[in-house]
Amino acid sequence: MFAKLEGLEKKYMELEEALAQPDVFNDQEHYRKLTKAHADLREIVDLFRRHRALQQEMAENKQLLHDEDPDIRDMAHEEIRRAESELPRIEQALKVALLPTDPLDEKNTILEIRAGTGGEEAALFAADLFRMYTRYAELQGWKVEIMSESPSESGGYKEIICLIAGDRVYSRLKFEAGTHRVQRVPATETQGRIHTSAATVAVMPEAEEVDVEIRPEDLRIDIYRASGAGGQHVNKTESAVRITHLPTNTVVTCQDERSQHKNKARAMKVLASRILAAERERQNSELSADRKAQVGSGDRSERIRTYNFPQGRCTDHRINLTLYSLDRIMEGELTPLFDALSTAAQTEALKAQAGD
Repeated sequence: MFAKLEGLEKKYMELEEALAQPDVFNDQEHYRKLTKAHADLREIVDLFRRHRALQQEMAENKQLLHDEDPDIRDMAHEEIRRAESELPRIEQALKVALLPTDPLDEKNTILEIRAGTGGEEAALFAADLFRMYTRYAELQGWKVEIMSESPSESGGYKEIICLIAGDRVYSRLKFEAGTHRVQRVPATETQGRIHTSAATVAVMPEAEEVDVEIRPEDLRIDIYRASGAGGQHVNKTESAVRITHLPTNTVVTCQDERSQHKNKARAMKVLASRILAAERERQNSELSADRKAQVGSGDRSERIRTYNFPQGRCTDHRINLTLYSLDRIMEGELTPLFDALSTAAQTEALKAQAGD
């Protein structure tokens, strides 16, 4: 591990030298790449240097244990205890920092939420989940763009698809894929009985042209009249778009925009991301079971979390975590949940690495 860390430190120092050259600003693209590479290494190099400094301090203080002055010996004992308590934490942080990074973590994310079992109550819950993620995105300074929506009669969503753009969006949202279950008394319930309903969430990294190759001959594009809200316009203009990717039988529809071209562009973006997600799921399934992060596979049939409103609790079943702060969670305060899921995934990855 330490040989690898020394190599990273050497690379970091080389990047520092390159950034110090007077002509580095002449090529802005090259400068941005150097700056990002330097920033990416800063945390792990700082940890490594702190680890090395502590080791050196311990060696020096062990020499002082033989000093004639009892005060100096006591001080040395105290410094050694402090270093011994800090070193394991830094070593753990270094192991985590050296884990292979997910190349998709940096990407923007397409989030799909669909009402599941539970009728109108499920549609209302889907809307609550969308609001929860939107509030979290706002707190992170991310941008949310609705790509497609299918409202229900009661003001919920049968389905809503949005693009969330910002810093490392996929790294934070990727564990949200699966079935979310809600237990609460619906507004229409006169007997005060608790109902259980569900919504499914799909989380897909936004695909770029270099990620997915989609051949025009593999597509069937249908244009039709939009339905639903929109006044007279929807009855006159054929602007809704349905795209079918024939090799995978993946179908995407979009009718939110008045422009056929805008609907097609949005549908293509969702299609590419679905194909990328499906390919990644296929690759993951080929890995042996002991190498898969047990936090969750992202399968939408997997029940991942329960939101119990009468008890004010939220339980994530994958890591057996229960938080009694449901009101704050529904307002977008998801950081405690996301941090716990990320830590659990890192722990599993470290176990898998140790077993190699």
